[in-house]
Amino acid sequence: MGKTKKYAYDYEQYESGGKSPATMIEDILADPQLSELTELVIGDWGGGWEDSCQPILDGIVKHADRFTHIEKLFIGDMGFEECEVSWILQGNYGGLWAAVPHLKELTIKGSTDLELGEISHSSLEALTIICGGLPSTVIKSIQEAQLPNLKKLLLYIGIEDYGFDGDVDTIKALLEQMDFPKLEYLGIADSEIQDELTEAVLKSRYMGQINTLDLSEGTLTDKGGAMLLETLPAYPNIKRVDLHYHYLSDGMMDQLKGMSVELDVSEQNEPEEYNGEIWMNAMLTE
Repeated sequence: MGKTKKYAYDYEQYESGGKSPATMIEDILADPQLSELTELVIGDWGGGWEDSCQPILDGIVKHADRFTHIEKLFIGDMGFEECEVSWILQGNYGGLWAAVPHLKELTIKGSTDLELGEISHSSLEALTIICGGLPSTVIKSIQEAQLPNLKKLLLYIGIEDYGFDGDVDTIKALLEQMDFPKLEYLGIADSEIQDELTEAVLKSRYMGQINTLDLSEGTLTDKGGAMLLETLPAYPNIKRVDLHYHYLSDGMMDQLKGMSVELDVSEQNEPEEYNGEIWMNAMLTE
């Protein structure tokens, strides 16, 4: 089993200790355990809402020979008490792909100032982006990515107020044009248009290929549930469906539980009415 280590600063270190992204990459490079690690987790780099992680990314690229053994990388592993996800200042990952040739899993949290560049990586098996709103420029990079061994793709779509500047057609184009021949897990999650995105996913060519479908953490209603009931029986290859955090009725949940798949319909929510309007929220926004 590989060895994992998380690097993070607390608020006091940042405020009074002069800690920053630049000092974090220095600390990582100076750590005698670095050569033993297979998983690198980057938490709060010190004022994640004021300084981007770019010096850390640049440091990995500059010292690529020190990171060739890393197989898992998580950049932005912060709770809301450290930094709201919408405040996390990310960076440009364009140079990272060549610097970590044995990377199998990449998780990014936060989408402000996030750029993925031209993605080409022969070893990456899992890409997860956790955010309150995914910019169309990032989606476009994934759409054109060369990831022949990608098995898991999980994208938090989010909402317009926090960075998602597309619509259902943006996700349709992604699903139509991305080319991941080994994809097994497809997650299009955390959206306020979850029913529309569900329809797009159910009509995509990946339905006959994946074994796990993740439509969780969004505003999925009985409309989307009915589409799942109608469509999923035609795809026995799909063994697990994750719908946790949703707006499904009790009756629809019972019907979905009758399908022969492993199903997560936990965290049922009720729509709220305010000034005569019905409101439903995606799980992660700010």
